[in-house]
Amino acid sequence: MSTATITSKGQVTIPVSVRQRLGVQPGDRVGFIEMENGVFQLVAASWDIRSMKGQVSKPAKAVTIEEMNETIESRGRA
Repeated sequence: MSTATITSKGQVTIPVSVRQRLGVQPGDRVGFIEMENGVFQLVAASWDIRSMKGQVSKPAKAVTIEEMNETIESRGRA
């Protein structure tokens, strides 16, 4: 397990091994996600949204605005 010390300003230096595994470099951003019982997950938050292109396939059938509105309305009543 890698550890770090919090400075009086609340800053933490992320150990090299963790930075390498996250794939982050100076200037990149990281996020802290609260899981449960006081546990937080550290994630790289510096990816460009364009890097996700092609990750999700197109739907088999296009959905109309009317179908979207009907679904939103029906779920709002639940």
